[in-house]
Amino acid sequence: MRTLHHSPLSAESRMARLALREKGVPFETVVEPFWERREAFLALNPAGEVPVLTEEDGSVVAGAAALLEYIDEVAPLPPLIGATPGERAETRRLVGWFRYTFAHEVTGNILGEKVMRRFNGGGQPSSAAIRAGLANLHVHLDYIGWLNERRAWLAGPSFSLADIAAAAQLSVLDYLGDIPWARHDGARDWYARVKSRPSFCAVLEDRVVGIPPAAHYGDLDF
Repeated sequence: MRTLHHSPLSAESRMARLALREKGVPFETVVEPFWERREAFLALNPAGEVPVLTEEDGSVVAGAAALLEYIDEVAPLPPLIGATPGERAETRRLVGWFRYTFAHEVTGNILGEKVMRRFNGGGQPSSAAIRAGLANLHVHLDYIGWLNERRAWLAGPSFSLADIAAAAQLSVLDYLGDIPWARHDGARDWYARVKSRPSFCAVLEDRVVGIPPAAHYGDLDF
């Protein structure tokens, strides 16, 4: 069976897990402490990053971008990229937005300082970076709410990789209890619909030793 090497609080890993489950592709997971840079893992992905998918024949697909394209080719249905050129372009734009802009301005500043700095042995968290991430988060939640008011899903009429990319980022922050949902009804309503999908069940069961989730994390009704 396919094996996905992942890290529970890696948004990139969560993207892969959600896409695989939305497609109904069977796989098993192995938690990889990628910050340890194990030789066996570096042999699979010299970049030392998760996610990494290994097939039964030994072939390897490394990195979220390559994995998402690979999954779509292995299992074309249901489509997660959009039905028209315009929808596909918008999906790709938003995937990039959440994988890069949101990750840099928000997740990196909050999760990176609160959690990853501890694993990497990088010293004390930067309170300034955390404050910046929390401030930036409001802008992105407003944008998600704006999209939610105008579309059935973030990129258009159908659930897509854009929703997966956004939910992957938000879910790791929600695990830490850092999202002010009460101030962002539109984003909250959209996220409630996403976290109610069957593909999200395993994500809501994630637990990290020494870092308990927020009390509402697994509650579908918040």
